[in-house]
Amino acid sequence: MGVTAVLMLPLLLLGISGLLFIYQEVSRLWSKSAVQNKVVVITDAISGLGKECARVFHTGGARLVLCGKNWERLEILYDALISVADPSKQTFTPKLVLLDLSDISCVQDVAKEVLDCYGCVDILINNASMKIKGPAHKISLELDKKIMDANYFGPITLTKALLPDMISRRTGQIVLVNNIQGKLGIPFRTAYAASKHAALGFFDCLRAEVEEYDVVVSTVSPTFIRSYRVDPGQGNWEASIWKFFFRKLTYGVHPVDVAEEVMRTVRRKKQEVFMANPIPKAAVYLRTFFPELFFAVVACGVKEKLSVPEES
Repeated sequence: MGVTAVLMLPLLLLGISGLLFIYQEVSRLWSKSAVQNKVVVITDAISGLGKECARVFHTGGARLVLCGKNWERLEILYDALISVADPSKQTFTPKLVLLDLSDISCVQDVAKEVLDCYGCVDILINNASMKIKGPAHKISLELDKKIMDANYFGPITLTKALLPDMISRRTGQIVLVNNIQGKLGIPFRTAYAASKHAALGFFDCLRAEVEEYDVVVSTVSPTFIRSYRVDPGQGNWEASIWKFFFRKLTYGVHPVDVAEEVMRTVRRKKQEVFMANPIPKAAVYLRTFFPELFFAVVACGVKEKLSVPEES
């Protein structure tokens, strides 16, 4: 009996692995069919995540409208998508639109240009974001305002401009790619955290307002989105608990993983997704249920950081 069980175990594991593979492949194909012929607008398409979202949705047969503030980089992305397109599958030539979300005065006009591309918008992916790091008292109010324009006022202005079309057609989905800092604040990122809190609050409220029109509002909040070439280094981060905590909190996820999750979110019409390893998730729960302990840990980390000279 024992020998039989030992022999059966590899077969069982092999069978489970096969089923998981089949499930993943079916899920991937289902995700792509869900966006076939859909008009998908991606802001900041020239960023790492924007490029991956463009790749995933273009492969899925979406009618892409790619927005970015650098025309040359948009054209490079356009050429890359066209060059890897599978001739045997139906794909559409992406439309390119120049858009700087931090320039609020031009967003309304650009929104009209976006609508003119295909006459409607089925899915809006708000991906654009601007980051800043530093002590609050050393960051100017002008820079604070610029961060709020790029991360909050820009996305909501574009959303408000495109929303009436979705409401009138009684269909559509708005995806906000946010950040863990929309749920908790991390020291030396005051403006960024404030903008992410504001954006999350706006889209949470909007979700309830547009549900009756069959418009779906989704938020995808990873920890941080890692660059392609930067991997976590060892350094001397293990010197204390709080350094270990922030190391795990800030290393984030790869753009490919986030893009795939955005596609799953669109297919399943999820309302909220939080992408993080156990430590950031624990931090969010700690902030919610034991705020004083959370504040004490964070404050301890700040004091230690200020007392130790930074390495060059």
